[in-house]
Amino acid sequence: MFERVLICTDFADGLHRLLHFVPSLGAAGIKQIVFLHVVPLWEKGIIPQVDSEKIEQAQTRLAKKFGDISTDVYVNIEVQSGKASETILKVAQAYQSQLIILGSPNRSSLAEKLAGSTMAGLSRQSKIPLLIVRPQLISAYTSEELTLRCQHLFRSLLIPYNDSKASNSLVQQIKNLAQQQSDMSLQKCHLCWVLEPNISQKIPNKILPPQAHETLSEIKADLEKVNLQVETEVREGNSVPQVLETAVMADISAIAVSSGTIGKLQEWLVSSFAAEILRQSWYPVLFFPS
Repeated sequence: MFERVLICTDFADGLHRLLHFVPSLGAAGIKQIVFLHVVPLWEKGIIPQVDSEKIEQAQTRLAKKFGDISTDVYVNIEVQSGKASETILKVAQAYQSQLIILGSPNRSSLAEKLAGSTMAGLSRQSKIPLLIVRPQLISAYTSEELTLRCQHLFRSLLIPYNDSKASNSLVQQIKNLAQQQSDMSLQKCHLCWVLEPNISQKIPNKILPPQAHETLSEIKADLEKVNLQVETEVREGNSVPQVLETAVMADISAIAVSSGTIGKLQEWLVSSFAAEILRQSWYPVLFFPS
């Protein structure tokens, strides 16, 4: 589904471990992988400077991890100095990456809003999808388990849907990717529509379960035209916990979401569904900029 991938690691996220699993990532349809580590500028003086010593240490560390693995996948290692989000976008553009993979720390909503994050910055500026992976997930896998995970990185996606502009755009982007893929790295989709209860009893439900089932059936038929296996489900309750519960039972590889508000002023006022999924999900989250 994605042939050119940029994997960003700060070493604390464990993503540098994927250097040992390049052949398995190749089995997922990836043909080009760039591993990037960004070294912060040395700011002890008046003028920020490139920290040459840390750059050399990082290059040595990544080169040692890669070793002499025989693979048909093109692999390059980049170690650069600067601001993380700006450098990531610059390298992604240089290599024409189709996907950026990065780790996400398990921080509270308030801490993220106050301190910001690389992911939030990229979601505002990047036009290409991001795959957010929990460091704890990568660390906990045995080599055998991580081999399988890399081979099936995009095989089955959970798509939360609510007939919004963002969710319709998300479905269309996934359909386009499925249509363009040369292999079958993306095989299944699980569409889940959670109908939330109204806070005010005076306002009737806009969407009833039969209507939601009918809409999902139409989307299912459309996605099946591009050779995807599609399951649909309608739930009632609060969206985030219901979607996360669906993820546990649906045998998925990642949760796909889209949003145009992450990291913006709206997030200070009302946290979006996508932002909460990114904060709470232990599953990889495939984020499509809206």
